[in-house]
Amino acid sequence: MALTLGFGTAACGSEDSGSGGDDKSITIGMVSGWAEGEAATHLWKNLLEDKGYEVEVKTLDTGPLYTGMAQGDVDLFLDAWLPGTHEDYWKQYGDKLEKVGSWYDSAPLTIAVPNYSPLQSLEDLKGKAGEYDGTIVGIEQSSGLFRVSSEEMLPAYGLDEEWKVKTSSTPAMLTELQKAIEAKENIVVTLWRPHWAYAKFPIRDLKDPKGAMGKPDGIFTVAREGFSEEQAEVAGWLKKFKMDDKQLGSLEDLMENKHKGKPDQAVDEWLKANPNFATSMTG
Repeated sequence: MALTLGFGTAACGSEDSGSGGDDKSITIGMVSGWAEGEAATHLWKNLLEDKGYEVEVKTLDTGPLYTGMAQGDVDLFLDAWLPGTHEDYWKQYGDKLEKVGSWYDSAPLTIAVPNYSPLQSLEDLKGKAGEYDGTIVGIEQSSGLFRVSSEEMLPAYGLDEEWKVKTSSTPAMLTELQKAIEAKENIVVTLWRPHWAYAKFPIRDLKDPKGAMGKPDGIFTVAREGFSEEQAEVAGWLKKFKMDDKQLGSLEDLMENKHKGKPDQAVDEWLKANPNFATSMTG
């Protein structure tokens, strides 16, 4: 799966960048495999297209996505984890970006294991590396989750000499998790809430008594500098955007399970089941 695109692609040419204030073209950046971001992105693609906007979704890795917004080549990102997880990106690019609004209030980073695992706490990982090949299965190296788990959690629990967080992609991590569970094998993965995996798989979080994974973030919509002024109508709608666990979980389930690979169909079904949502956002 091609996650990381060089910005020769994302930054070349501004005709489709959505940077013009008078047109109704908008580019939304999305990280593949981040279920909550995929759900929110395709939901808003539907809502905006219904209002006559032309929406392009660009799938990028986290670093190039933030670079693209800072350069004005990406208009929106609906899956910014702040203030903690994406702290490094905000320090680097925040002066060229806008926080439009927080749509999910408490999103923690986690380390998860199957329910059959004897592990209960991150402290229990000490001395157990040999049973897990010394590996915690992570996601993209550019993700804040990889940074927090490898650079903060491992040292906090004295695990950095025997354990490593393996870089992967989010879909690859979930595939490894599913295979391990089906075979009743040992596995430890980096994860986060909200995520559909908690409903699909028999998994649980390891306790984090030291708080090394950080406090829960908010999930924000962020935009390139000037977006709210140039696209005031859309920015106004996005400021009102909120989802609770039930709404987000049901949309993720439709996208991941019933209509996998067909996000527009998932959104259509979800909006029919939630008939007041669209009018509450864009009415």
